[in-house]
Amino acid sequence: MCRTCGRGLQGVQVSASRRSGATDELGPDEPERESSGGSGRESPGGSGRESPAGSDLLAALLDGMDAALCALDADGVVTHWNREAERVLGWTAAEAVGRRGFAGWAVRGADAAEVEARLMSAMGAPGRQVHEFALLTKDGGRVLVRTQSAAVRGPDGKPAGVYCAFSEVHAQIDLERSIALSEALLEDASWGVVLVDADLRPAVVNPHAARALGTGRGSVLGRPLGELLSQGVEELESALTHVLAEGAPPAPADIWVSVREPEGERRRCWRCGFVRLSSPLAEEPVPLGVGWLFQDVTESRQGEQEASLVRFRGQQLHRAARAAAECEDPAEAVTVHLDFALAGFADHALIDRVADRGPDGTADEGESAGRVRLVRIAATPAGAPGPSRLAGRAGLPVRYREGHPALQCVERAGSVRADAGAVPAEEARVWAVSRQWPADAAHALCTVLRSRGRTLGAVTFLRGPGRSAFERSDAVYAEDVAARIAMALDLAGVTGRPE
Repeated sequence: MCRTCGRGLQGVQVSASRRSGATDELGPDEPERESSGGSGRESPGGSGRESPAGSDLLAALLDGMDAALCALDADGVVTHWNREAERVLGWTAAEAVGRRGFAGWAVRGADAAEVEARLMSAMGAPGRQVHEFALLTKDGGRVLVRTQSAAVRGPDGKPAGVYCAFSEVHAQIDLERSIALSEALLEDASWGVVLVDADLRPAVVNPHAARALGTGRGSVLGRPLGELLSQGVEELESALTHVLAEGAPPAPADIWVSVREPEGERRRCWRCGFVRLSSPLAEEPVPLGVGWLFQDVTESRQGEQEASLVRFRGQQLHRAARAAAECEDPAEAVTVHLDFALAGFADHALIDRVADRGPDGTADEGESAGRVRLVRIAATPAGAPGPSRLAGRAGLPVRYREGHPALQCVERAGSVRADAGAVPAEEARVWAVSRQWPADAAHALCTVLRSRGRTLGAVTFLRGPGRSAFERSDAVYAEDVAARIAMALDLAGVTGRPE
């Protein structure tokens, strides 16, 4: 039932009568006039000078309303009865118009006095009154309706009758629930709600969505999504376009985005659901936009990813240990551990051992004086992928400059991370080559090899520019791998086998 239907009827009656010259005043002594369909009836108390055009307009407006409507003059005689009222109760306009009150046909006799008194009381009350009544249908059934009644005033401003707009209670409750749901989603929801128009620009946002987008509710309206998000906007716009064309997807989707903020970009994962909005007033579905609902699930997704990564790396360590246990040559076990560690972790790996150790494993005077030299003993092939290969049988030291990450790693007996930074590709290539690494390396992680209280060397893991830099969790995994490589390398030295 429309909230404004009462004011609309009153305005139509007054404007129609003014155009036709009618007084539009209901009076108890005014004789009834014949009416076709009820809604073409002249205004009660009119002078009879209403034009056909005004009458037709009033009839069309009343019959086109979505709410059932009837009007009564000051004596309680039904003067108007539209098509929706006929649909709800079954009584036609011809059967309803001209009856005095509702007793015996639209209301039970026992309830008629109370119903009519409550309706007619609207003549002396300001504004609209809301009531619920049980009305009778033509076939004898009962329908619980919710009514809004208000006074109809004549040109002199005095009450000349009442109008009553009504609808079935369940339909009204459904409407109120829909309105309440919309208001709650756009004000109090604990997840983001954005109404996106057909141009893929936000038209309405709730407070939660505004905070997630890093801006205010007013400033986000009408702006392209590319101004709010730096990454993930293409995927999001593609999803919105698909919903406009095909309808809502069968399940929510996780979309990773980077939100632009004054202090920098913020990487988030949003669990998104979409619904297509169509106009209920058009005969053919007309897309009004997309309802986009999302919830921030960054922490849970990161936790799932970390747990999955830990499980995978644990399985790799287990497989590497089983494979290395089958190697007769401990030096071969070194490369087995290295190859298993590379899967999903790095693009290249190098192993350097400390040179110039005596038979008892102690360093010579040069090393003790701080001049550590490293000899390359194993490396992954540069270019085409393949298993790691043993190298450095000649025992020639690698030409590492002072301050090289591998030298720092050995000197500190810990892990060292290095990064080329956000530089052009040519500068990154020079950065890698100058450190005796493959030219496509952009991120490095050096971890010390220690066994039985001695530093045996360092293992270096390298990633290309298309991958992220090494983090602390990566260093922990690299240290686990290095411990196993160090044991195999130490065993190779004890058994006298070449590294």
